[in-house]
Amino acid sequence: MFMRVDQLQTELPPPTRADPNAAAALQELLGGKYGEMSTLGNYMFQSFNFRSKSKLTPFYNLVAAITAEELGHVELVSHGIAMLANGPDKPGADERTGGDVSGAPAEAMKDIRSAASFFSHAGGAVPVNSNSMSWNVDMVTTTGNVVFDLLHNFHLECGARLHKLRVYESLTHDNATGREVCGYLLVRGSVHAHAYALALKKLTGVAIEQMLPTPNIPLDKIPECQKYLDEGSHRRLYTFSQGDYQAIRGIWEGEQALPGDPPGDLVVVEGMPEGGKIHDLTGEPNVFTPDYAPEEMFEIAERLTRAAMQGAGSL
Repeated sequence: MFMRVDQLQTELPPPTRADPNAAAALQELLGGKYGEMSTLGNYMFQSFNFRSKSKLTPFYNLVAAITAEELGHVELVSHGIAMLANGPDKPGADERTGGDVSGAPAEAMKDIRSAASFFSHAGGAVPVNSNSMSWNVDMVTTTGNVVFDLLHNFHLECGARLHKLRVYESLTHDNATGREVCGYLLVRGSVHAHAYALALKKLTGVAIEQMLPTPNIPLDKIPECQKYLDEGSHRRLYTFSQGDYQAIRGIWEGEQALPGDPPGDLVVVEGMPEGGKIHDLTGEPNVFTPDYAPEEMFEIAERLTRAAMQGAGSL
């Protein structure tokens, strides 16, 4: 089972401007070949289908624990996309009952790279790549062969790091939201690549971790990676559970950090990262999100929340 926590794995700075084409670029990190939907789909179904779990516990635990983190990565990228597509909050905008829809308030949206993000999805994230091509199940590999699946996962994480860097290189310095998403995921992606490499080493004797970092991305040269390296995120693997998946310690603890990263032993952390707040996207009355007359919805929601907080049950 999964337990949901109403936070992001790290806090994202709010955008200074709407940048829907940057949001489209970030879609590659969500629904692209090496995007978070692919890593989630691969690890999730591998963990569901894993054979001899009780006899191969460390390897099953590794894939299962990383599955939970990848679910949070899908959430993180999705919020980054929506924040960039919508731009800075407009206080009070969601209290209006709609604008002059005949005045073409969304005129600019017809010219952006992923117009469907607005016409069909109100400026939100969906599982497509940067050209709005749908993510699909053909990107999931779950063979049942443990070595093959772990090797595929290693390849997937290395590919993901490469295309995160390329998306990062397309974002200018004033795009703090998108660059923060990339910086965080570059660090965490290196952890997952390292973990799968160590799993393969322990299973086969092949020192595949010597291939890392692949690609050879100097994280210490990327400002948005620096704080995560300073706090040791590159050495932490989370269980995303209280009590379960402890056997990953047999794979992860004791080895040193990757070359070029701040040194130190690898550490398994029970639970999840401290996390950051989820951005509250302002409503857009002219596109009927959440609806044309939001004040009635707000009043109903306020009554329900007040009743819940007072323990009154249903109204």
